[in-house]
Amino acid sequence: MQLLKENSIEPNNKGLYKLAFLHESYSNENNISECYERLEFLGDAVLDLVISEFLYNKNPDLNEGELTRMRSNYVCKQALYAYSLELGLDKHIKLGAGAELSRRELDSVIADVFESFIGALYLDQGLEIVKKFLAKTVIPHIESGDIFFYDYKSSLKQLCDQNGHNIFYELIKEEGEPHDKTFTMAVIINDEMCGSGSGGSKKEAEQNAAKIALFKI
Repeated sequence: MQLLKENSIEPNNKGLYKLAFLHESYSNENNISECYERLEFLGDAVLDLVISEFLYNKNPDLNEGELTRMRSNYVCKQALYAYSLELGLDKHIKLGAGAELSRRELDSVIADVFESFIGALYLDQGLEIVKKFLAKTVIPHIESGDIFFYDYKSSLKQLCDQNGHNIFYELIKEEGEPHDKTFTMAVIINDEMCGSGSGGSKKEAEQNAAKIALFKI
């Protein structure tokens, strides 16, 4: 794999890296017992650890909430998608011949394989190599202050708290197939609907609703 060569990584277990790119549809069609999802689970935790440690050491004046919000910008789906494309990981994804994915689903898979690759790298090479790899791929984005995600919900809540307003979110619509749902959430401030937004998850829909409410306020 060219990416490993470029980073002077000699794999001990090539099978891990192959597994990191196997979508469930491919594994099912080829009678393979695993897909990338377990490695994604592991990679998610490893990425959180490394980024958290970097931000903790880099920003001694920030509190827990501020560090959490900063980290979320660099580990969100949008960021993972960008890292994956930069590294060309999308070119290695194996989908089943009969897989029919929407654009949103495919984008999610592209984001997922960055974490599954990190999971494979961690198991194969250990934490220090992962840190060196992320120092070349993710840390530069942090040092440049790149914005992948803005937390509209936190900003709206902070504004409401300052003014003594009550705020909550309510699901007003849910549609689509189980694997490709669209949710519409409303943001309610002092018993008045101030905005609604849609997304592939309730959290995404809430963020979009909060964005609209902020612009209104």
